Amino acid sequence: MSFLACDLGGTKVLLGIFEKVINDNSPKLLLKKKYISSDWDSFDLILEDFLKNECKNISYPSSACFAVAGPLSNNQAKIINLSWNISGNALLNKFNFKSCELINDFAVQIYGIPYLKDNQYCTIQDGDHSEGANNNLHAIVGAGTGLGIARGIITREKVKVFASEGGHVEYSPKSQLEWELKTWLKNYLKVERISCERIVSGTGLSRIAEWRLGKPDAQNHPLQKYIKEIKTFDAARKELPEKICNLSKEGDPLMIEVERIWLGAYASLLGDVALQELCFGGLWISGGTASKHFKNFKSDLFMKQFFDKGRLKDILKTIPMKVILDEEFGLFSAACRAKMLLKT
Repeated sequence: MSFLACDLGGTKVLLGIFEKVINDNSPKLLLKKKYISSDWDSFDLILEDFLKNECKNISYPSSACFAVAGPLSNNQAKIINLSWNISGNALLNKFNFKSCELINDFAVQIYGIPYLKDNQYCTIQDGDHSEGANNNLHAIVGAGTGLGIARGIITREKVKVFASEGGHVEYSPKSQLEWELKTWLKNYLKVERISCERIVSGTGLSRIAEWRLGKPDAQNHPLQKYIKEIKTFDAARKELPEKICNLSKEGDPLMIEVERIWLGAYASLLGDVALQELCFGGLWISGGTASKHFKNFKSDLFMKQFFDKGRLKDILKTIPMKVILDEEFGLFSAACRAKMLLKT
């Protein structure tokens, strides 16, 4: 019996058909295809093309889960960047699914955690599964284009997901340098407050670089040409994080400084989430930057900032922390949820 999973964003749509496998709880991928969202007038047309032209030689999916980057209510979603309105009930009726669910594209990842295989993640610290602690509670944090946070309770019987907008909490500087960055960013963006997402994200990394390259000692830096392009074409910002990381690896002192500020803010946020949730089941790092920064997450700099929580730092040493390495974990998690829906 097959089922359909979808990771639906403002830029691209990733669709996959999966099936159940005997003696393996993880869904098995049969086929997948990526669509560029802007090439299509509606999501229905994409789904129709996929089911009609790509799925000719496999059984029709019985259930479907659509992980959607956008606000959700009553199994309906609006993709703001594309002006798409999507209804789970309408998709169920039009495409004859037996069950169909829309879910936030980050919250869905909680459903994937119980089915992860060893090659999909790595452990930063094992933690201490102490007796009496809530070892069923998990939290997942991921910096990509934005910053996602979700929580969930995972037992042998069920998975319960709790969405969050924790990425939009206030960013708290921990040094004079970070205070200068926050002040600059407020003026640059013309806003009254700066959320953690403004710093801890791919976009945030490029903003930190933009701030740092505005200083007198950086006037001749090779990335100055990209800063000029960003001011004219904001799409150029998407290329900047990778260039920052590459230069940092090559020993560029300014980009090392930029990356250290970003990693410090990320580690501090993770420590805050761990204390807030007391997620003794696991604190998971996901998102588009996770696999690229795995070595940095294990660095002394990162762990020092993570543990820097005063009197409560010892609690953080008891919480397992792991990094998702699978860059298509969103699709995988949607497939795990679609598999669960087969039973309903």
